[in-house]
Amino acid sequence: MALNGIDVYYERSGAGPRLLYFNGSGATVARTRIMVEPYAAHFDLVVHDQRGLGETSVPPGPYTMADYAADGAALLDHLGWDSCRVIGVSFGGMVAQEFAVTWPERVERLALVCTSPGGDHASYPLHKLAGLDADERQAATLGLLDTRFTPDWLAAHEGDRRLVEGLSSMGAVVKSDAQLRGEREQLLARSRHDVNDRLHRVRAPTLVASGRYDGIAPVENGEAIASRIPGAELRVYEGGHVFMAQDPRAHFEIIDFLGRA
Repeated sequence: MALNGIDVYYERSGAGPRLLYFNGSGATVARTRIMVEPYAAHFDLVVHDQRGLGETSVPPGPYTMADYAADGAALLDHLGWDSCRVIGVSFGGMVAQEFAVTWPERVERLALVCTSPGGDHASYPLHKLAGLDADERQAATLGLLDTRFTPDWLAAHEGDRRLVEGLSSMGAVVKSDAQLRGEREQLLARSRHDVNDRLHRVRAPTLVASGRYDGIAPVENGEAIASRIPGAELRVYEGGHVFMAQDPRAHFEIIDFLGRA
């Protein structure tokens, strides 16, 4: 579908209150269905491959956070949705913040998951991992996913070990040069994200969800978001950057929050 000057791939499923889902860094619809599907059981859900990723166009860079937010707004226009509930996970949480401060009237309820407001509370600069060799990158990534993740920890915790193995297999997908360029552009846009002085514009009831052991978007970043959005609620879950796969309360509580009248 041609939206905002590019071809955007999206999927719509489920029934209920309307929900726009913004995915994380490098994440595509195809690779994250297992995380997104629980929301389709409760909402009229739409999720898209963001610019530069998956089946969506890879336009020339540089990309900005405003570009990603405008893509979301164009998708709502295409669907005929004046407003909806919005959830953003990791990078998607940054896009969701940009969206909510730009079009506060279009956001009915807002969930910001394992994310950061930028500036003095920026997420870990993932673009810097590209300069590491494979072993260094793997070791650094483990500690970023969850600050407890060491070889000894994973050897003693089968669930976390399987989680890491699953994430590693997801990352083994062969990508075109254009898709790799799109991922790099996304990481660079992410590095420039800063909404700290605009978060007061958010009008919607907001849930900020953070993982206690997140090395990418630590709890203090969630605290910074919640402190700047009037009436926002912060909840801390037992896990790292992927706490939604570690703490069984997370999905249920986020869905409950987004589903309220």
